[in-house]
Amino acid sequence: MASGHILVVDDEPDIRSLVKEILEDEGYQVSVAENAQAAREARRQQRPDVVLLDIWMPDTDGISLLREWSERGGLPCPVIMISGHGTVETAVEATRLGAYDFVEKPISLAKLLLTVERALEASRLKRENEGLKRNIPVPLEPIGSSRAMQSLRSQLERLAGHDTWLLMTGEPGSGKESLGRWMHERSARRAGPFVTVAPGSIAREHAAQALFGAEDGNGVQYGLLEQANGGTLFLDEVAELDPELQLRLSSTLERRALIRCGGREPVPLDVRVIAATAQDLEALVGAGRFRDELYYQLKVVPLAVPALRERIEDVPELLHYYADFFANRDKLPYRHFPVAVQNRLRNYGWPGNLRELRNLVQRLLILGAAPEVELAEVEHALGAAPPPVRAPRGDGFDIDYGLPLREAREQFERAYLLRQLQEAGGSVGKLAKAVGMERTHLYRKLRDLGVDVKAMARED
Repeated sequence: MASGHILVVDDEPDIRSLVKEILEDEGYQVSVAENAQAAREARRQQRPDVVLLDIWMPDTDGISLLREWSERGGLPCPVIMISGHGTVETAVEATRLGAYDFVEKPISLAKLLLTVERALEASRLKRENEGLKRNIPVPLEPIGSSRAMQSLRSQLERLAGHDTWLLMTGEPGSGKESLGRWMHERSARRAGPFVTVAPGSIAREHAAQALFGAEDGNGVQYGLLEQANGGTLFLDEVAELDPELQLRLSSTLERRALIRCGGREPVPLDVRVIAATAQDLEALVGAGRFRDELYYQLKVVPLAVPALRERIEDVPELLHYYADFFANRDKLPYRHFPVAVQNRLRNYGWPGNLRELRNLVQRLLILGAAPEVELAEVEHALGAAPPPVRAPRGDGFDIDYGLPLREAREQFERAYLLRQLQEAGGSVGKLAKAVGMERTHLYRKLRDLGVDVKAMARED
């Protein structure tokens, strides 16, 4: 069954009615507008997946409306122009402004349906390509035969068939987003978008508009939440949301409708939410740093993703899998991991989890030439990212037990990160690997704790 929201803009009632009926019979959701002003309002109310736009209309012609949309933030989706007597100049102008295709009057229903289907497919491929530019394409399968992975895969397969919201917990690099994508591809929403929202990577002053969109007299900007309509919204490290955004998101999820910045009317929101975090949200709720209502909204089904060291028996299988993957994807020579190398890597702590293993395999395939990976290569690669150094007891740091929990924790975190930063030679990149944090999150944490990395570097 087809899916997607189609906006039909035409001043002829018979054509609007006929096209709406045909598209709805095919399973599409259809909105209609009789002129440019009605089209603007329909677009404001709900983001379309495809627009069928008549060129000749009494108030504002289709080319002018197409130009307006194109100049105010870009076209919202593929736009198919409808024309009964278009000229070459009109076609050239519409193409320049980004029109996807033309359908001539009298409308051939077979061609109309084929053009709409192709436009939706082009839009889907564009979203996927944009996603691949933002994220390194990696395998999505939950690889591993350990008891922990067998149990996790069984849970994922059961949950993929349901539309329930999930809260994934697990250390950075453990593969939470990949598992979310894997579930999306096996869900009833697989034809819809998979949109990742990473609050920690969005500047605070722009976060509300980026998430919820914006509207004013100049047009509409669709936010990430609205872009996920009909699909899956993946909230990566949800604990990084500011308190104000937590409240707004909670209200949005409760009503299943959002209000854009500057807007007044709610916009329907139909998404499956998969949230992920490496932090203890329950502890953050208790400390007043995360809203309890949002926590319970997201925690419909909790799902714990094991760290790689908790399923170390999967390492040999993962090594072979990624060696094969990168050999095929990047046209690299395949290299075999002998037992001695497998054993060394089984006994490694993997502070960076699955991401670290994946990057290690890719690096060994790129830099190595021999058919077999040698133990010396592995030792050298692991030596570039030393495991975390444990500070000995009695190193001079004392916790002030008279402080509130939050302040005491911050006192410890500052001392801990300062010590680890010294061990890393002032390198934030090495520090991020050592403490198992994303670099973006780590920079924010250091700033919040008053640690000036540049000043320390100057002192050295």
